[in-house]
Amino acid sequence: MASTLLTSSQAIPRSQAKALSTGVPWYIWCAVLGVTSAMIGGQWDISWHRSIGRDTFWTPAHIAIYLCGVMAGISCGYLILATTLSRGSALANSSVRVLGFRGPLGAFIAAWGGVAMLTSAPFDNWWHAAYGLDVKIVSPPHILLILGVLAVDMGTLTLILSQMNRAGDRLKKEFDLLFLYIGGMIVALINVFLMEFSSVALLHSSMPYRTAAIVIPVVLAGVWRASGQKYAATIVTAVFTLMMLGLVWILPLFPAEPKLGPVYQNVTTFVPPPFPALFIVPAFFLDMLWQRTRKWNPWLLALASGAIFAGFYLAAEWPFGNLLNSTTSNNWFFGTGILDYGTPPNSYTARHMFYMPESAGEFSLWIGISVLFAALSTRLGFAWGEWMKKIQR
Repeated sequence: MASTLLTSSQAIPRSQAKALSTGVPWYIWCAVLGVTSAMIGGQWDISWHRSIGRDTFWTPAHIAIYLCGVMAGISCGYLILATTLSRGSALANSSVRVLGFRGPLGAFIAAWGGVAMLTSAPFDNWWHAAYGLDVKIVSPPHILLILGVLAVDMGTLTLILSQMNRAGDRLKKEFDLLFLYIGGMIVALINVFLMEFSSVALLHSSMPYRTAAIVIPVVLAGVWRASGQKYAATIVTAVFTLMMLGLVWILPLFPAEPKLGPVYQNVTTFVPPPFPALFIVPAFFLDMLWQRTRKWNPWLLALASGAIFAGFYLAAEWPFGNLLNSTTSNNWFFGTGILDYGTPPNSYTARHMFYMPESAGEFSLWIGISVLFAALSTRLGFAWGEWMKKIQR
């Protein structure tokens, strides 16, 4: 069983620290590439379902997703075996023991994620065979897959942190940028869950704002606390935004045709993902707040952060929703003019209408609750960030 502490405050010998800080290790680059492949493949797969349907398991999008699990399993499995079997391993003094094996903590987390991802593949195939076509994102095999990808993300984040917290000033900046990049990929992964609750038609209801308030601030606050960058939250959300914009602009360049029915919309190209949520707006103001309030009580700061996140996200996304839900955004830049083939012509989305199930009072109440959600999420993120700053194994 696990027998060593997950974090360590003991000093690493200078000679070993120097040996471990000569550059970014290959296994970290491999893990970062795998995470990127999963994020691009995941959005591509969603577009595939919306444009073509589920025709076969062996689509390029699926291969891109599961390549992440293969890369995580191979690189982290090698790292664990090499550390366990080699007495002179450079990572011997900065590793943990699990079930008789030794290796960096992040390698064990990422390896488990890779196994979970590969396990979800036959589960997903069986699910479709048993229950028919299921285009929902939130289904048991998809949840297992997303949890696996999240574990690979967190394992990669931990591998980077263990090196970053022991590296010299020159390489610390390089590791910090990789750390923020993976933070952006985690936001992109969480956004996959949020997509079903934040469609354009819902942007004038409380649903997108309360769901985002639960999960986004914890990532922004945690990464900001663990990073040395003043604008860490802005950089993380910029990574997410740029990746999603690239997919919005690139996917419609390729032809696609529905192979399943019923077909309600004329689809001739891949349907792009939704225009990225404007998380970058509250992230910037959170950065500005956190830079000036380092000595505040954490709970008071979390409450102020919750108000800023919920308030500025609502202030940015609500009016932006008016643009996205109009014919003005039916162009290559916003990508809202291409509807998936299964969108009924009488739906809110097809008719450019907002679904507003709440009264003004109910909406205001939910936005107030969203502030509390964001405050609790931020406080949890601060604690997570402090823990991450101590990781050296």
